[in-house]
Amino acid sequence: MGERSSRPDALLARRGGAVEFLRVPAFLMKAVTVTRNRLYDHGWLPTHRLQMPVVSVGNLSVGGTGKTPMVVLLARALESRGFRPGVLSRGYRAQEQNGGQGGLNDEGKLFELLLPGMAQVQRPDRVSGALELEKQGADAILLDDGFQHRRLARDVDLVLIDATRPWGLPAEKEGEAPVCDVLPRGLLREGLDSLARASAIVITRSDAVSGSELAALESQLQAVVPGVARLLAEHRPVALLEGAKRTSPLELRGRAVRLVSGIGNPEAFERTARSLGATISDVHAFADHHSFELDELRELAQAGELLVTAKDAVKLRELGVPHLVLEVELVLTRGEQVLNALLDSLPRSQRAFETDALHSGLHG
Repeated sequence: MGERSSRPDALLARRGGAVEFLRVPAFLMKAVTVTRNRLYDHGWLPTHRLQMPVVSVGNLSVGGTGKTPMVVLLARALESRGFRPGVLSRGYRAQEQNGGQGGLNDEGKLFELLLPGMAQVQRPDRVSGALELEKQGADAILLDDGFQHRRLARDVDLVLIDATRPWGLPAEKEGEAPVCDVLPRGLLREGLDSLARASAIVITRSDAVSGSELAALESQLQAVVPGVARLLAEHRPVALLEGAKRTSPLELRGRAVRLVSGIGNPEAFERTARSLGATISDVHAFADHHSFELDELRELAQAGELLVTAKDAVKLRELGVPHLVLEVELVLTRGEQVLNALLDSLPRSQRAFETDALHSGLHG
């Protein structure tokens, strides 16, 4: 069905054959990341510490684990604590997605919709990007996809692991353990032992696997990093959008749709749509951050109504092809008190102290 077989993760999920030769460069990749991490651990590579707190949201694998909704959750949590957070990300493929004109990528455009008015900078150099956010008035930084970007020091390091694809790749066969290896043989950016750097691990889509699968994943994490707290989260559908019309996601029940996505974990999107009772006629799962073309979408829409994710919708919106959008949010189901403790322990920035002192003087 659709475009699944052309995705790189579908090819890497296979065992045996020529793909196994990729274990050689994967071994070299792991050696490089281990060496780099040790250089940071011993202070031989410098880190830059800001005059404001930094909360990093990242993962081990390439692809979607739910970082965007987690950043939204954290942004609102920081605002409720009196911070003025800014979102800092790399801006992967922003130039390509905007015709070489710069601007925000798909995630950045989604942040604009979900966090209106919040300062945001997309820049590969995270240190200069953070300083730019400080100029814009931010007094806390949310570092999106920041686990491997160690040049910028952080106060809280959250690592997300998708329960349905813990190490990035789907299982080739049902009941078989998926490939767990670093790039390019697998989809891990570094080895599992690097999870020891995390302040906490958030297992996302924890409700999308069986109890035994979740227990097995937790046992594996306990064996690798026994001292790191583990939180559980779910992706819950909250709305179905049809143009300007916003309805309950339950309106999908019995509705015939074609799934179109360019995200890291298309199976999770399909699973959610099916759980809502949608009748899925076809699935077109393109590569993560896929840049959709007008002719491509028109052809897909001719055969039926399109259902897309909120992340993809920000790209489709400009092309004028009718589509439905399924909105989801991330909800913590275990460990909320751990996250609250981490956020409550964040230091106030120098600017926040100055602002508080000014307000105190005005009211005194």
